[in-house]
Amino acid sequence: MTEITAALELIKRGSDELLIEAELVEKLKTGRPLRVKAGFDPTAPDLHLGHTVLINKLRHFQELGHQVLFLIGDFTGMIGDPSGKNSTRPPLTREQVLVNAATYQDQVFKILDPTKTEVCFNSSWMEALGASGMIRLAAQSTVARMLERDDFSKRYSAQQPIAIHEFLYPLCQGYDSVAMKADIELGGTDQRFNLLVGRELQKHYKQAPQCVLTMPLLEGLDGVNKMSKSLGNYVGIYEPANEIFGKVMSVSDELMWRYFELLSFRPVAEIAGLRNSIAEGRNPRDVKVMLAQELVGRFHGAAAAVAALEDFEARFQRNAIPDEMPEISLVGGEAGLSVAAVLKQAGLTASTSESFRMIDQGGVRLNGEKVTDKALLLMAGEVVVLQVGKRKFARLRVL
Repeated sequence: MTEITAALELIKRGSDELLIEAELVEKLKTGRPLRVKAGFDPTAPDLHLGHTVLINKLRHFQELGHQVLFLIGDFTGMIGDPSGKNSTRPPLTREQVLVNAATYQDQVFKILDPTKTEVCFNSSWMEALGASGMIRLAAQSTVARMLERDDFSKRYSAQQPIAIHEFLYPLCQGYDSVAMKADIELGGTDQRFNLLVGRELQKHYKQAPQCVLTMPLLEGLDGVNKMSKSLGNYVGIYEPANEIFGKVMSVSDELMWRYFELLSFRPVAEIAGLRNSIAEGRNPRDVKVMLAQELVGRFHGAAAAVAALEDFEARFQRNAIPDEMPEISLVGGEAGLSVAAVLKQAGLTASTSESFRMIDQGGVRLNGEKVTDKALLLMAGEVVVLQVGKRKFARLRVL
């Protein structure tokens, strides 16, 4: 295997699409460190595992000797990225953006090498562009071209409003690539249109067009929706170690492999070996523990990973949670589902009144912890283990 072939294998690991591979090969042949760009709008103060899919890939590029350009969209964050949205995204204030941006810088270096990372803020060139420059930039595209984007097209067909400033977002993101002289840009699959705009703008400004690498969107704990703080199906990288460990252990055995592929730094061959061991009879829980420990160790250190495992095992043994149990999915909606009603629908109690009685008697547990609040609501995105008495269990996914 040649050096470039090995590099491409690592670059493409877990990815969705590489455009254009032949161009990337030519860039790699030069032997110079490539400028690898990924942008993050600081729309919330904390990163979650879904964000780290891109950051992990940036680390792969660093391992290959390339320079990472970690772009904080403090200017574009005030526009609001419309990608994948069915309505206009509310823009953030300058103050919100700056507060969130500060925490991003602290968190990304849990994964990235600071010596090979250049942190950039796109306000440094977008504000200098000015009104006349923005008009010239807007002249590089057409309304028809923007409506080729799937989410814009759907909203237009459904007669849902599209604000003019939303058309500017892909152009601003593309201009970032011009200002940063990016060789390759990374983004989620929902960013494909924006990433390709960057290529076209670089051609206009007489630069070699960037290659594009898209990464899958990580499913949240529910195994259905994209990981999102607003849906509650997320694992925040700054959450307590025990919380991260418990949430990872709650994912389904099937989803575990998706997390291994996109979040683990273990070699592909080792992950394949773990799959084979389960096929041969190994308990999937043992392998899931390895993933949970790896992720906790990354964000909290090795000692915290050991302590989280000890805490989990103590709770597991104390509450005797079985490996196998019924799995049910219920639609929660914005209002959520009351735990009493869920117990009845899961077949753990005969009626809502029995649910209340069992809660009063201390006979109901959620993820091993006793439930005392009869008004407790379970929200969309949550995945929990419910227990009534000593022998009735069910794993619930709220959709």
